[in-house]
Amino acid sequence: MSGQARALVKSMPDEIATVAPPLSFDEAFTLHHRAVFRTACSVVRDAALAEDITQEVFLRLYRNLDSKPGEELLRAWLLRVTLNVARNTIRGNTRSMTRDNQYHKNTAGEGWLAPAPDEDYSRNVEIEQTRRALDKLKEPMRSCLLLRHQGLSYREIADTLSVKETNVGSLVARGRKEFARVYGKIGGK
Repeated sequence: MSGQARALVKSMPDEIATVAPPLSFDEAFTLHHRAVFRTACSVVRDAALAEDITQEVFLRLYRNLDSKPGEELLRAWLLRVTLNVARNTIRGNTRSMTRDNQYHKNTAGEGWLAPAPDEDYSRNVEIEQTRRALDKLKEPMRSCLLLRHQGLSYREIADTLSVKETNVGSLVARGRKEFARVYGKIGGK
């Protein structure tokens, strides 16, 4: 080997860096905003409120770009933050929702609200029964079931909810079984 070749070989790093550059904020948003929105929407059941929660989650990501988790755990971190922000939002809006519900009950009898069309009635009843059945499930089973329904892997669910990955499968199975039992009692088919 010539002297120039030896010098060239010695100047090369021992290991070639194969690490991809970290995701930018725009890339992270593009990849994960739908999952964050769906998770928020499944918890708060209101698209407008879910949009606000999604915005808050990505603001937190932007503020903490330097301390965010690695790319492989970013989705789990975002969904964990989403669940926390959504739960805090629900806690903060409980009184407001109670007042709104009471107002709607009082004004429905006075003719202020138009009745739902007949074709939507059965769908609305089914949705309400499903929500009531989900509300009766205990928390780890409910969250596992919702996240699995959204297509997350067992590992992502475990990271999001801080439970063991080996427990996720049984939580999902027990959640499905309990949901079917509760839904049957409420009046579902």
